[in-house]
Amino acid sequence: MKKSQRIKTIVDIKATQEKNALEVLGAAQRKLLTMQSQVEGLRNYRQEYQGRFEQLGINGVNVAQLLEFRSFIDKLDKAIIGQEQVLSSIETELIAKRKIWEELHHKTQSLQKVCDSALVVEMKQEAKREQQEQDERASRIGRNSSSGTGNA
Repeated sequence: MKKSQRIKTIVDIKATQEKNALEVLGAAQRKLLTMQSQVEGLRNYRQEYQGRFEQLGINGVNVAQLLEFRSFIDKLDKAIIGQEQVLSSIETELIAKRKIWEELHHKTQSLQKVCDSALVVEMKQEAKREQQEQDERASRIGRNSSSGTGNA
C-alpha cells in the first residue's frame, strides 16, 4: 500500500471524527438556543405578571394578595436564576465542544496536506519511472536497429 493511501485512511478516520464532533457541536448549539429561549420566556412572563399585578394594585390589593404575589415572584426569580445557571453551563459546554471540533478540523486539514504532498511525490516518482522505462526502450530499440544495419 502506498504512503498516500495509508495516510488517506487516517484522513478519512479523522474526517469522520470531525464530522461527529460537528454534529455534537450543532446539537449543543440547538440546546443553547432552546435554553436561551426558555430563560427569555421566563423573564417575559415575570414582567407580564409584574405588570398585571401593578394594574391590580392601582385599585388596591389586600395583604393576602400581596403576599401571594411576592411569593410567586420569588419563585419565578429563583427559577430564572436556576435556568440562567443551566444556561451558563451549556455555554461552557458549547465552548469545550467547539474547541474539540476545531482541533479535529485542524488535524484533518494537516493530514490532508500531508496526504496531498505524498501523492504529489508518488506521482513524480511514477512519472520519473515511466520516463526511465521509455528511455530504456528507446535505447534498446536504437541499439537493436543500429546493430541490425551494421551487419547488413
